[in-house]
This record gives sequence, C-alpha cells and structure tokens, in this order.
Amino acid sequence: MGRLAILAGAGGLPVRLATLRPDAFQISFSGVAHDLTDAPQEFSFEKMGALFDALKEQGVSEVVMAGAMSRPPLDPNAFDDVMVQLAPRLIAAMQGGDDALLRLVIEIFEEQGFAVRGAHEIDPSLTASVGVLAGAPLRAQTQSDADRAIDILNALGPLDVGQGVVVENGLCLGIETLQGTDALLGFVASTAKHMRKNGGVFVKAPKRGQDLRIDMPTIGPETVRAVASSGLSAILLSAGNVIVLEQDETIRLAEASGISLIAQDI
Repeated sequence: MGRLAILAGAGGLPVRLATLRPDAFQISFSGVAHDLTDAPQEFSFEKMGALFDALKEQGVSEVVMAGAMSRPPLDPNAFDDVMVQLAPRLIAAMQGGDDALLRLVIEIFEEQGFAVRGAHEIDPSLTASVGVLAGAPLRAQTQSDADRAIDILNALGPLDVGQGVVVENGLCLGIETLQGTDALLGFVASTAKHMRKNGGVFVKAPKRGQDLRIDMPTIGPETVRAVASSGLSAILLSAGNVIVLEQDETIRLAEASGISLIAQDI
C-alpha cells in the first residue's frame, strides 16, 4: 500500500484523519478554509497538473477528500496545461448537481492513477450502526414522518438533489439543496408557528446510487444544535452511510436537548 494524501476542506474530519494517519501527505487549496494544525501544502484549483505531479513525487497512491468545500470560482487565465485539458469536462459537470461533479472528480483522480478512498474507509468508526444513539425510540407519528422523508429523498435521488429532508406531521418543511444542512434547518426554524405542530424529524441519508467515497452525508454537534433550535424532535440517519463527527459530544447534546438520534437501515 502506498502513501495516503488528505485533500482537506473545512471542519474536523480532515483533522481526525490526519491524527489517524500522521504519515499522510496533507493538501489544502487556495481560498478553501481548513483546520489542520500542520501546514499543509497548498495548491490552486487552476493548477491541477502541479497537484498531480506533487502527489506522484510524494509516493501517493491513495487520496481521501475530507471536509467542506464550496464550488470554487475558476480563473481560466491561470490554468496550467492539465487544467486546460480538464476544463471542458469540469465546466460541463458543474452545470449539474454535486453528485455529477464529484463523480467526475473521482474519475479524474483515477485516470491519474490514484485510488480514491472514502473517509469511512480510513476510519470505520465514523459511521453509526443500527440503533438508538440518544433519546427515545421514534413515536409512531415521527416514524411515519421519517418514512415520508425517505420517500422524498428516494424520489429526488435521480435528480441529484438533497441528502436531507425535514417532515413534520406529514408535511415536508424543507429539502437540503446546494446551500447545505444549516440553511435547511435555518429555513425550518423561520417557518411561521401557525404552519407547524410539535415534533418533526430531520432525515439524513445519501442520494440513491451516490458514490460514498466523496461528499458522504455528515452530521455533528452543530447539526444537533440546529435541529433543537428548529423545534424538531428527532434525527434519523442512514446506518453506516452518514458520518457522525465528534460522536460522544453529538450524542451528549442530543440527550441534553431531548432529541432522539436514531440510525436505521434506509
């Protein structure tokens, strides 16, 4: 097995992987925040040829992409020769959903000879097994809401939309889009009180057919805080398919907030 490279975005996941694999080559990108304590080698998205050359020089055979990254603005005038060749494919993919773009990113790295690994492959403890992680089992109404949310996710999957849905008393209050989980839960929290009832569930799961090596659905302590602020009573995860960051703290906060945190086969 060759060396691993961590291509880091924002958040605690790259830090956790770097702790587990201190021998890994750490990469960051210009304009993308990261929380790595060691100074990673920085590259721009316009210089993908330089990135590929550096990975090969460092003996890298596997890469893992971890942490939050938004779609970068690209300056065509700064493209290196490799990026000039890749640009038409990337620009076309960027017109679609995240899944289409990320599948292409995986394809490009594989064409360069690198195996793309998922964060959960590096650290299998990142995901939750089937069971009640915090709080009480779902009430009949909440389970019914969860089932409806799952149906919505499955229907939207072919359209490359959404890893999260909120349903309350049979009504869909929001669908996660490009803006992410925080925006969804903020939207739910701002919903007029007369349009809501008590309870409700936030369901987090990958899109149907999604490649889990990249952009795996993720929750953490901030998700629990946002769910509590939104007046929801439960979080339902797809068991084995959602990363739970800071699991002990996430579970503690759910318990303290009266939030049921459940992992089910979806």
